[in-house]
Amino acid sequence: MAQDPASHIDQGSLSAIFEGNPSATQPVLQCVQVKPIAGQQGGPERFRVVFSDISNFVQSMLSSQVNHHVHDGKLRKGVFVRLKSYQTNVVKNKKIIIVLDLEVLEHLGEHDKIGAPQALDSKTDEVQPQSTTIQTGGFYGNNAQVPQQQSIPQRAATNSSSTSHANIYPIEALSPYAHKWTIKARCTNKSDIKTWHNKNGEGKLFSVNLLDESGEIRGTGFNDQCDQLYEVFREGGVYYITSPCRVQMAKKQFTNLNNDYELTFERDTLVEKAEEQDGVPQVRFNFTSIGDLQSIEKDTTIDTIGVLKEVGETSQIVSKTTSKPYDKRELTLVDNSNFSVRLTIWGNSATTFDVPPESIIAFKGVKVSDFGGRSLSLLSSGSMTVDPDINEAHRLKGWYDAQGRNDTYSSHANAGASVGAAGGRMDPVKSCQQVKDEELGFTEATDYFTTKATIIYIKGDNFAYPACLSTECNKKVIQDNDGQWRCEKCDRSHPKPQYRYILSVNASDHTGQLWLNCFDDVGQQLLGMSADQLMEMKENDDKASEPVFQDAACRTWMFKCRAKMDNFQDQQRVRYQVSAASPLNYSAECTKLAEMIKMYSME
Repeated sequence: MAQDPASHIDQGSLSAIFEGNPSATQPVLQCVQVKPIAGQQGGPERFRVVFSDISNFVQSMLSSQVNHHVHDGKLRKGVFVRLKSYQTNVVKNKKIIIVLDLEVLEHLGEHDKIGAPQALDSKTDEVQPQSTTIQTGGFYGNNAQVPQQQSIPQRAATNSSSTSHANIYPIEALSPYAHKWTIKARCTNKSDIKTWHNKNGEGKLFSVNLLDESGEIRGTGFNDQCDQLYEVFREGGVYYITSPCRVQMAKKQFTNLNNDYELTFERDTLVEKAEEQDGVPQVRFNFTSIGDLQSIEKDTTIDTIGVLKEVGETSQIVSKTTSKPYDKRELTLVDNSNFSVRLTIWGNSATTFDVPPESIIAFKGVKVSDFGGRSLSLLSSGSMTVDPDINEAHRLKGWYDAQGRNDTYSSHANAGASVGAAGGRMDPVKSCQQVKDEELGFTEATDYFTTKATIIYIKGDNFAYPACLSTECNKKVIQDNDGQWRCEKCDRSHPKPQYRYILSVNASDHTGQLWLNCFDDVGQQLLGMSADQLMEMKENDDKASEPVFQDAACRTWMFKCRAKMDNFQDQQRVRYQVSAASPLNYSAECTKLAEMIKMYSME
């Protein structure tokens, strides 16, 4: 006789987990509903799931890290699941669960709803802890109310136990609508104190990366908060952080964390060192294999893991910007893609590096460079972990011991030289209409292509910007009240800027047209002069630059481009950026046409 499906469910477990009963820590439940949540525009995808234990049902929200169960079609109405990690909370007297990890029990099959479960609501006569309500857009719309324990704000950090923080908020659920919350998180990275100067004044700041089971978020303290909290945070330490603390959209140019939001510590933000270190992971990685680096865009920040094959000697370079010496050391990593890569570490990490070859090292926060094909550089905000106790490291160690030690490896530098001189990639030639029909740039990945097109028009407004004079900086500078041009990145002022092109070019072929974005090197090729020269002409006579743009029109070029989705004024659009331009090689074009004619004559 087949086993009754109801026997697999931990009946009554939902009530037990809200009462703190340890016997129901990982209950088996039935999924009776899965629906997407209409969140903020551009925000992370959310799913509402209703779970039943036959006696009761509870509404839940999936953390984005378990969304893949829905995408894969495994988590659906009628299946059984085991809740492995979760947070409980109360919303308008309705008990909810924030699911951080679960297991779909596929072997138990899919069934109609079992029993007639009732909503597990909070009773008005139950004794409730004192709480206040907050608004959150991450749970059940922008007006949902989520109670949190109140605490008296104070600036000084203290040691604290979990008993004083019964309601811990997951980082994944933070949003600008959440006003009263406490998170328990590990500080995985702390920056040095940085200073800035501009026409509005000066100041200082530091930032930390905070991690819990649900995700990561960046927190920043400015001026007074920098003084109060910098010595409080220690890398590797676990802390309770309680609002008031501003949650705002993340400035992606300053962080590589996968979170749409970031924190700004305020005067009354409470930071307490947690006595218990349990329940908080050490570090979270999102690895890119060494073999995939050729498809990663330059200047992208990634995580990677590999076997340490070679260790170079420490050397010094002198910064062209600050004239200060910096220590560096080059490492060679390999992995089971049979590729190797050169990775540079800096400063104290370089001089104190003492890891034996053939160790497994996981790097978090390395920058991808196209110097010599593809290479990596460990950022000051990055970290490295030797022989980490994670599955990826164990698999890599097993592969290396079994065969990798005797394998030969290709470098991206060699691969680049074999397929193309300029950046290592032989991009497909596309017509303007093919670029649109094939929807290049519409996915998360960057698409690369080459097109032969004729310039129809170049926008004459805002064709250049004032840039820093420091070598390899190129950041925009702002003129202060003294007439000096201030660069925030270099922390220096200059008597004048160097103008650099940012051209918007309309190019066309026989199939259609594209708007292409061209930076300084390409702009000088197209216009035949530097942006400084053209800007000087325009300042002397506003119409003097018009003939330069007219002369550049009607000329045909081979444009080497990349297509990538971009956000502009809260709307997504594809940008086509030119990385290189070259005039037509008429001999090669004639040969190509002759080959095409031969193909038609053979038919």
